[in-house]
Amino acid sequence: MGSGGVGGYFGAKFLRAGERVTMVARGAHLEAIRRTGLAIRSAAEGDSVARPAVVERLEGVDRADAVLFCVKSFDTDDAAARLWSILGSDTPVLSLQNGVDNEDKIDALLGAGRALGGVAQVFATIEAPGVIRHQAAGRVIFGELDGRVSARAEGLRDAFARAEIPVELSKDVRRALWEKYVLICAVGGTTAVTRETVGVVRETPATWRLFRAIVEEVTAVARAAGVDLADDAVEQTMEFAATIAPGNRASLAQDLLQGRRLELEALHGHAARLGERLGVPTPAVFAVYAALLPHAAGRRG
Repeated sequence: MGSGGVGGYFGAKFLRAGERVTMVARGAHLEAIRRTGLAIRSAAEGDSVARPAVVERLEGVDRADAVLFCVKSFDTDDAAARLWSILGSDTPVLSLQNGVDNEDKIDALLGAGRALGGVAQVFATIEAPGVIRHQAAGRVIFGELDGRVSARAEGLRDAFARAEIPVELSKDVRRALWEKYVLICAVGGTTAVTRETVGVVRETPATWRLFRAIVEEVTAVARAAGVDLADDAVEQTMEFAATIAPGNRASLAQDLLQGRRLELEALHGHAARLGERLGVPTPAVFAVYAALLPHAAGRRG
């Protein structure tokens, strides 16, 4: 559900492994996939073309063994409500989205226990209609929100493995979600407000201080919310951020530069509101939120 950088990249990997895949897309992206297939241009794996079944609407599509839910966070409610016709009694809906509350929204619409939490560690974007540019990585961490190891989660883990997608089945996926959330709030916030790459952010001392401030604030919010992050979570995040290829930007920055709607509310907006509710100061996060808010709807908004 959603065939952009994440859904398109992983969907193509499943297709190459012999799985039956239906992709949901819209607009020019949908038409390009129908016409010439989905091109994957990967810096790590080379170029390939996948030819999935692709639809705009799910009516008439067979029941799904599993759903990879890869839409932008602001489309979560609408996209989840469209899934009813393809869901079996225990079909998992694996959220591979930015943010930490999408799973709760999915369960609210489709019933408690429907969603699996997931983290997609991949740098991939839509380069043009029908074209996915994959820069690096491609790992998935996921699990049941209550920490149990279920048969459906094990089956999905095995499918990822058959598709040669590095995968980890986690017993504490909320922690994994927040670890990614801390990172993307910092990478996304700094690359978006500066309109620069992460390499430039690291090379600019004041901007790198802003990066660390965002990491510290979101980590504090997580702990106040009861998330069991590591004692050295801030240092771990900063060490990882130092290894990101210098030419990369977060999807938030890519969307800003291309005039698209921003996932701002699910990222910095959510962190700032939650911090206010829990009594945790978030001045750096709020400054990024306020600076980007005039652009949140995109040029077409």
